[in-house]
Amino acid sequence: MNVTIDVKEKDGIFYVKLTGEIDAYTAPKVKERLMDLADGDGVTINIDLSGVKYMDSTGLGVFVGLFKQLSARSGNMKLTGMSERLQRLFDITGLADVMDINTEVEGGV
Repeated sequence: MNVTIDVKEKDGIFYVKLTGEIDAYTAPKVKERLMDLADGDGVTINIDLSGVKYMDSTGLGVFVGLFKQLSARSGNMKLTGMSERLQRLFDITGLADVMDINTEVEGGV
């Protein structure tokens, strides 16, 4: 399976829609694109995961790295549109306690 990454910018906020699977094969592509967007101070990125059918630990690592990079530079990240399965991954790992997660999709793409 592949992954598609759609990015739109509106009012200084990046809206990203990911579709497909985020695993060891596709995670490098996702990481590269998201880290490019996060390269600046005070960047805000809203990521719609409603089209993501599967994510493994490599995918989780992408979001941990992005969260750290944005936090270090006074930026923000919001994850939206998570399926129950993805939400459970973030809950089990404790990431849901530190990341801004909303099951509803917002604005943007």
